[in-house]
Amino acid sequence: MPLDALFPYSAATRDVVVRVSVSFLPEQSEPAKGRWFWTYHIRIENHGPFAVQLLHRHWNIVDGRGGKHEVQGEGVIGEQPVIEPDSSYDYVSGCPLNTPTGAMEGSYHMVGEDGSSFDVRIPRFQLIGPAVTR
Repeated sequence: MPLDALFPYSAATRDVVVRVSVSFLPEQSEPAKGRWFWTYHIRIENHGPFAVQLLHRHWNIVDGRGGKHEVQGEGVIGEQPVIEPDSSYDYVSGCPLNTPTGAMEGSYHMVGEDGSSFDVRIPRFQLIGPAVTR
């Protein structure tokens, strides 16, 4: 299966490509209580000549009512991975919302083996739950 089919959202910054797939989790959602939950799978690919290390993450999350939430922190899932040239790093995380729709986007702050420091864009992706009836 092509990568675009597995990861429908992608963005490239310098020699780093961030790919995202997202899944709604009905078993962890409770629409009657105003809770919807998604998981997202991120693949970070290093196509450059130097290793890069992910130091910080910055997320902008918007719910279906336009409410904005910002999340910042060190690394991802407790790690600050080093990604060697021509390799990738994958992780899965989750996002709860109090609306059945929303979106996420953000950036990773990286440092290169060559001493460079730069931000890598995380593409905007949609969080879409099942249709809600009232």
